[in-house]
Amino acid sequence: MKNLHDDRKEYCSGELLESTAPKKPLELFAAWFEEHQQTTSVDATAMTLATVHLGQPSARIVLLKSFGPEGLEFFTNYTSNKGLAISDNPSVGLMFFWPNQERQVRVLGRAVRLTAAENDAYFQSRPLESRVGAVISHQSAPVSDRAELEKRFAQELERAKIHGIECPEHWGGYRVVPHQWEFWQGRPSRLHDRLVYSLVNDGWNLERLNP
Repeated sequence: MKNLHDDRKEYCSGELLESTAPKKPLELFAAWFEEHQQTTSVDATAMTLATVHLGQPSARIVLLKSFGPEGLEFFTNYTSNKGLAISDNPSVGLMFFWPNQERQVRVLGRAVRLTAAENDAYFQSRPLESRVGAVISHQSAPVSDRAELEKRFAQELERAKIHGIECPEHWGGYRVVPHQWEFWQGRPSRLHDRLVYSLVNDGWNLERLNP
């Protein structure tokens, strides 16, 4: 077993105080997101999606495609493992980790499907190859080998170039509607700042947690 006991880092990039925190968590998220986008080449839209299906928790990276007062949106295959998990239990968690700023953001909320019109609008905005990939992939199901996958892709791509391609019913988006946001800012001596916004009666309650 590799011993990592002495692999340590001191966090000194910033602070997060109640006196300067906005009243609404979305304002703080938008500011942190913009700062991360401007200071690193790492994909700012990458976020961890955590689900629970039949008592088994699971987490994976998905890409944030939009956010606003209604929630945070991502797209996937509805018949994938994550899609089945959300159908079973729509309570999900999201996490963003932005090491350049020594920050993380955790979101708890409920995932709801986007409408067919919303799905189609985003689907048609994607590059043709991405649309074809969404159609031919039986996401999370076993495949015999890479060659089979590439054959299906090549055949559908040629067909799509001639006839176009429609958004399949098994593919679409979710909007995660938050009821809690936690903002974490690394601080020296492990005395990290943790501010939590919790939804109470259509408003947000702010409190500090121990690190």
